Amino acid sequence: MHPTLTRLDDLARALADDDAVLAVLGLGSAGVEHNRFDDHSDIDFWLVVSDRSAKQRYLDDLRWLSGLGGSIAYSFVNDPNGRKALLADGLFLEYAVFTPQELGRLAFTGARVVWQRRGIPLGLEEHPAPSGSTAIDTVDFHVNEALTNLFVGLHRELRGERLTAFRFIQVYAVDRVLALLRLDTNRRWVQPDPFEATRRVEASFGDVPIDALVAGYDHNRAAAQATLGWLTQHYDTDPAIVDAVRALLATTG
Repeated sequence: MHPTLTRLDDLARALADDDAVLAVLGLGSAGVEHNRFDDHSDIDFWLVVSDRSAKQRYLDDLRWLSGLGGSIAYSFVNDPNGRKALLADGLFLEYAVFTPQELGRLAFTGARVVWQRRGIPLGLEEHPAPSGSTAIDTVDFHVNEALTNLFVGLHRELRGERLTAFRFIQVYAVDRVLALLRLDTNRRWVQPDPFEATRRVEASFGDVPIDALVAGYDHNRAAAQATLGWLTQHYDTDPAIVDAVRALLATTG
């Protein structure tokens, strides 16, 4: 375990004397997959407290974070349940405070119990991760959604709306490419993150030209061309929409 993660243990020891504190849970690379934690990682964690009164107390008064060591240089409320914070020594935190009842209504995965008050069940096994899928999670849907994203994006590029074109071509269409990679049973995603599909793509799919699919703000057409090429190379595509996208690529705006 990375030595920085022991600071969560320090925090748990500092809070253990408060009977309202029931558990400290590590999430993400501070969770059960803590082998992913490195010098560039932040610490995601949840504090579980007994009731709403205790929750409000821990949300309002940040002095308890000193249990991690160091002082707070910067923080802001990023969610009704918690904050993001930067400690003076450079450690970045994202945390939330929940009651057991609230915890029971959340979907999450990979939580690691750093510390738990004896005799207080948390039922972490009852919280499956979200699938990250859309309402229609099929190859046909994702291929055609990507193609229509390219079509709409190129029209907006021709209109001079470069930013929204960028989102359709280099964000929305690429999201569908990632969904196709997830559905491909011949591929293996290295330590997939159920909450963020862009994590560890490079380590998982070295043959996918991500740099060409996301070519940058000034290169929407090139990115659309690359994504179209990848889709038509790997999947059955409808020639009508493919030809329509190619016609737009050939148009001078």
